[in-house]
This record gives sequence, C-alpha cells and structure tokens, in this order.
Amino acid sequence: MPCRGRCRWAGTFGGAWSLEFGGVADNSWAVTEPSLLLLIPAYNEEARIEPVLREYGRYFQDNYRGDFQLVVVLNGCRDNTRGVVERVAKDFSFISLLDFPDPIGKGGALIEGLKLASKAEVIGYVDADGASPPHALHALVRRIGAADCVIGSRWLPGAVLHQAQPWVRRFTSRCFHLIVESLFWMHIKDTQCPCKVLRRPAVEKIHPALRIADLAFDVNLLVSLKRAGFTILEVPTEWTDKIGSKVSASLFRASLTMFLSVVRVRLVYWPRVYRLLRALGLEPLEAWVYGKLRAPLPRPGPPKVRGSTPAGPHSPGQNPPR
Repeated sequence: MPCRGRCRWAGTFGGAWSLEFGGVADNSWAVTEPSLLLLIPAYNEEARIEPVLREYGRYFQDNYRGDFQLVVVLNGCRDNTRGVVERVAKDFSFISLLDFPDPIGKGGALIEGLKLASKAEVIGYVDADGASPPHALHALVRRIGAADCVIGSRWLPGAVLHQAQPWVRRFTSRCFHLIVESLFWMHIKDTQCPCKVLRRPAVEKIHPALRIADLAFDVNLLVSLKRAGFTILEVPTEWTDKIGSKVSASLFRASLTMFLSVVRVRLVYWPRVYRLLRALGLEPLEAWVYGKLRAPLPRPGPPKVRGSTPAGPHSPGQNPPR
C-alpha cells in the first residue's frame, strides 16, 4: 500500500507494525510478525513430505501476518522427493527447494540452508515428518522477542505429546542429555527437538562455527550460540512421534555418531587438547570412524590466513578450528 500524505511505519522487531496517517494508526494494514524463513531438511521423504508441506503451506498462508518462505533442503535424495516438493510448490509460491545430489547429513543440510539467513528476520527449522505441527512453530516465533533463539522442548512441564517416542528412544535421549549436560552445562532439557527459531543476527554470527553435519548439529548450534553470548529460551512444545523414523531404524549407529560429534565439539573448546590431537594427525582415523558409521564427516573450517594469529575458540564469534 503506497504512503500518501503524512504516513510512516511504526513498531518494533517481533512486535506489532502498523501504518500511521497523521499520527493515527491504521491497523487494518498491520503487519504484526517478522519475516520468517523456515527450513526443512529432507532425505528420501517422498512418501510423507507432501501432507507436511501442504499443512504448513495452508497454515502460514492463512495465519501468518508477515512474509513467509519455506525452503526444503534435499540431502542426497535417491527417491522422488524433489518431484513431490515441486508439485506442492505449484500451489504455494512461497515454497522452494535446495537440492544437494550427494548426502551431506541433516546437519549439513541445515548449515547450507542457514546461508539464506539474509532473506528473513527470523529463521526456523523443523523435521520433514511433521512431528512438530505448524502452530507449534508459530508459537515459538511469537516468543522470539524474548531471546535470540527459542527452542521447543518435549521434556518441560506443559509439553503436549500426542504420541511419545518408544521407550528405547526415550532412554537413549536421556542418556544423551546427561552427556551433553556434563560436557557443556547449558541447562537445556531438550537439545534435540527439531523445532527451533533464531534471529538473523545470531545465525549470521555463529554460522562459521557450525561444523557438525549429523544429528548432533543441534548441540553444535546451541553451544555456538552460548559461546557467542546469545540468549536461548526453552519452552514446552507440541509433538507427535512419527512412524518411519530414520533414527529408530539405526539407533545404535546414530547414537554412537552423535556421541563422537559432541565430544568433538567439546574438544574444540579445549584448545590445548584439541591442538595436541591435531598435531598427532588423527584426521584419517576420524574419517575412517565416520565412514564405518556411514555418517557425514564434520565440515572443515574456513581457511587460515597466512600470518594471522587466531583467537582461542572460546572467544565470542570466533570460528572454531577444524
């Protein structure tokens, strides 16, 4: 709507924006929510991603008062996931995709998707199985004014679990939580819930520190946010465990990979130990272990500038070394 006469935009980030004429707000044209980019990593999701995309498309088309984009990041798909996404995108112009022919891991897909952070004020992500309904993600966006990152939790009082995970998954989840808490002391009950939203400045600041390409990506993300001084708010969420989970199908292998990855993140923030291990030339062993686990290797850091002396990895905003 063009401005005629005396008019201006008024409001704050994440709050209500309205068009004012001569100091009188015209709320009929109010844009009450920040621009949102939603990422959905997908690996061979041909059978179940279409209803998820249509549910998110319809919900945000009808209920979101702000710019909205949904990007599916295809991670080495061998089925027709791309064709399904393209079919749905014909009905929702705000849905698009990134296609990586070779497997790069869920974390790798999100690292690539987060490169698009400049396109929106808030960036979020959910899984392709629809375990997190669209209104649950929307609820997190509504809280983004309270923190730099808002994450859903299945383990806080008030969480709504329509279908809980199998007891084996719940047991391994709590064991993983104890390991993460003992290593990083973040006091977060559910680091792994794939329903998170972040402010753009936080994403852009920590993106160079994101290395973990497997399912432990979330720990890498949250540790990087904490180390850079950003705030994290954990709130109860709504969740439905879905049949066909790729984690349940390879639980031992996925759990071991995640354990190795969080130990690696911890070592990065112990500079002397990390430099000693690097000096021993253990990269080939690391590659062999991840290869045996059929897991994506952690990503390399940016190239070092000759003659520069990098700060320690504990410094806010510092890129942890590879």
